[in-house]
Amino acid sequence: MSILENNISEKSYWYIACQSDELKDKPIQRTILNEWIVLFRSKDGRAVALQDRCPHRNFKLSEGKIEDGCLRCPYHGWLIDDRAKVIEIPSEGEAYKKNPTKKAIQYLVKEVDDLIYIKLESIENVQESPFPMPFYKSPGYKTVRLFNVFKNNVTNCAENYVDVPHTVFVHRNIFRKSENKKVDLNVKRENGSVIVDYINETDNLGWFSRFLNPRKLPIYHRDHFHGPNITSVHYKIGEGKEFYITSQCIPINDHLTHVYTDLTYRFGFLNYFVGPMVKYQGQKVIDQDIEALNIQNEVIEKYGTKFQNSPSDIIHVYIETIRDAISRGDDPGDLPNKEAKLSIWI
Repeated sequence: MSILENNISEKSYWYIACQSDELKDKPIQRTILNEWIVLFRSKDGRAVALQDRCPHRNFKLSEGKIEDGCLRCPYHGWLIDDRAKVIEIPSEGEAYKKNPTKKAIQYLVKEVDDLIYIKLESIENVQESPFPMPFYKSPGYKTVRLFNVFKNNVTNCAENYVDVPHTVFVHRNIFRKSENKKVDLNVKRENGSVIVDYINETDNLGWFSRFLNPRKLPIYHRDHFHGPNITSVHYKIGEGKEFYITSQCIPINDHLTHVYTDLTYRFGFLNYFVGPMVKYQGQKVIDQDIEALNIQNEVIEKYGTKFQNSPSDIIHVYIETIRDAISRGDDPGDLPNKEAKLSIWI
């Protein structure tokens, strides 16, 4: 079902609107779930989010300016404070200030991990706090943060980020190469999440393996999908090295997704040298995924989502059941727990 037709439950989750350093002395405009949002900082520096619509004559508030922590509409000059209250109507003079009654529409905001999150609707016990980015600014860890735009929907983007079989074709030799080796998987769906454990993966990680695991020690590899929009890939490589790839997909509309990706690593003394390489190679892999997902979306727009699954697509199936539950307005945590064991060849 289209998120534009039924997005009440999706609106009850936290989504990244922008990075903290993007919100300075001017209002900025964002779109989430086809909703126009204006963000600005209050007098005390808090992030504020309103519907990007002046309640007077439907003008874009994002075209206005900030005055002492309030937002001035440039059409008729209505002044809106950080609680969405209209505190001044110039055409009414001092009379209105004695009894201010008008309000704009305000959204919940939280600022975590140098990211500003928006919740469009508040529903009790649904994702009370934003997802914490793994080990962001933790001692011993470094993070490269990337932002990208995909012409596809959240479901297809999220499935791509935890899909191993495509890597030997789309990312050949950069991330993996085809060796036709069997890898065993344990896949669980529980509490609105999908957890994937790779049992006997070794060193088929492209350039990562050459300098992070030259002795070809066993690799720990676990992937997560957390409904409605978050994937996290976790590797433990060699002796005490870790790598997290965490992506948050922001649904702009049915065919456009903004994605914030944290590449977080703990490589010991290599932390001081590998940042530029992690950023370059990470973006190169993402660029290849952007091309693939954009092409997929072109076909979907023409023929629809007529997917045929094989047994190795169980991860996709579990993710889709969670996304479908949310689109119906159901709590995905109420889905029965399921577990599957399978093998794939890569």
